[in-house]
Amino acid sequence: MINSLSKVNLFSEIEETLKQLNPASLSQERKETLQPLIDFIQSKVSSKQDIRLNFICTHNSRRSHLTQIWAQTMAQYFNIRNTFCYSGGTEATALFPKVAETLIDAGFAIQTIAAGTNPIYSIKNSDNNHPIIGFSKKYDDEFNPKSAFAAILTCSQADGGCPFIAGAEKRILISYEDPKISDNTPQQTKTYKDRSVQIATEFLYVFAHIKLS
Repeated sequence: MINSLSKVNLFSEIEETLKQLNPASLSQERKETLQPLIDFIQSKVSSKQDIRLNFICTHNSRRSHLTQIWAQTMAQYFNIRNTFCYSGGTEATALFPKVAETLIDAGFAIQTIAAGTNPIYSIKNSDNNHPIIGFSKKYDDEFNPKSAFAAILTCSQADGGCPFIAGAEKRILISYEDPKISDNTPQQTKTYKDRSVQIATEFLYVFAHIKLS
């Protein structure tokens, strides 16, 4: 059953991006990979509990931020309330600038609120939604939840490096190829856009399948 309730308005550029997505293109194998996350979110919605999702990769610089931001955006788009998305790494580095650039191209408004070697960003998807705070941190940083969350591993390295995640109710592997492979090549912009579109498509599929009533 597809969520057919009224959707929440996002920035028009993001809504145009969403119109280009094609969840029907997902393979059956990929849908099966996403199903445990759908089940986790649905269980929380059905029991009227907060939904906490912590997206984890090695450096918390690329994939974990893209998944955090698109998941939060899709939850808000489908009006799935009390959804709180976080991200972290097995180590802290910095949000890679090309990720911010890719999100801006997709319609997000991004402001640097603290500079330095690990900048802190305000990332907005609409005029009225609370901004997503983006910066690199370890998955167990004080900024992130300590219990009652799903840990979503977005790379195989983090999956292998985090056999146990304290406080996680559920541990789910949804891995993506690292767009870092294209850094310093002519394909960089396309590769980062392709990964962003892939992630957006998959989380559109996930949240569209949540039943609210």
